[in-house]
Amino acid sequence: MQPSIRWGRAIALACALSLGALTAHADALDDIMAAKKIRIATDLAIPPSGMIDDQMKPTGSDVETAQLLAKDWGLELEFVQTTGATRIPNVQTGKADIIISTLSVTPERAKVIDFSKPYAVLQSVIGAPKDSPIKDWADLQGKSVTVTRGTTQDTELTKLAAEKGFQVVRYDDDATMVTAAVSGQAQIVATSATLVNQIKAKAPDRAFEPKFLIRTFDLAIGLRQGEPKLMEKVNEWVSANLKNRKLSDIYQKYHGSPLPEAMLQ
Repeated sequence: MQPSIRWGRAIALACALSLGALTAHADALDDIMAAKKIRIATDLAIPPSGMIDDQMKPTGSDVETAQLLAKDWGLELEFVQTTGATRIPNVQTGKADIIISTLSVTPERAKVIDFSKPYAVLQSVIGAPKDSPIKDWADLQGKSVTVTRGTTQDTELTKLAAEKGFQVVRYDDDATMVTAAVSGQAQIVATSATLVNQIKAKAPDRAFEPKFLIRTFDLAIGLRQGEPKLMEKVNEWVSANLKNRKLSDIYQKYHGSPLPEAMLQ
């Protein structure tokens, strides 16, 4: 056989192998369905979205959302317990198939993962005791604001800290951040309005309340980039369960209010 022919066949074989590898990578949905199990990264320390009940079972709005998806797809559900900082690495490294864990849609995150259509919302606020005179960013000057590491609040306040003259104090998970506020160790927090209400419920004497809105974020399901088949199926599922209001019912159950009507149309 002539060297040029052998070389041509070698190139063709290499291309076929590369194409096969790419095809396998693009078939995450097929892998999930073949395994009959979906691994979902969910933080179980951020009530009421994710938590452990008195029987040591996962519960919360994100937990029920994940359970509904697995049930609708006819799959076994495996929770991959995570924190704010490890949610995205879990799907990037293949430890989890998708993320359902109060994951706000931001331009920075969209550079490293893909987002589904929004399935819920999150109001990001500055919270403090009722008698605190805080009304806007200027009132934070010279003070410390507590956040959970790796969250949108962490990202946002880190950018503003030097300009507005406040310090950012970070905790590794929401449960620890809430405990710090309840105990009096944290006087000001940047988190969701729902978690501010959780702090108030745990420490009525401190009477935490939202002081001002940072931003309203869409919450979406996170996927590893380059999984179009999985994305299409997830988006179809989100659309169907917004239309039938099951996702709104779950949100109402744990957060005390329905999803915005515009989201449900």
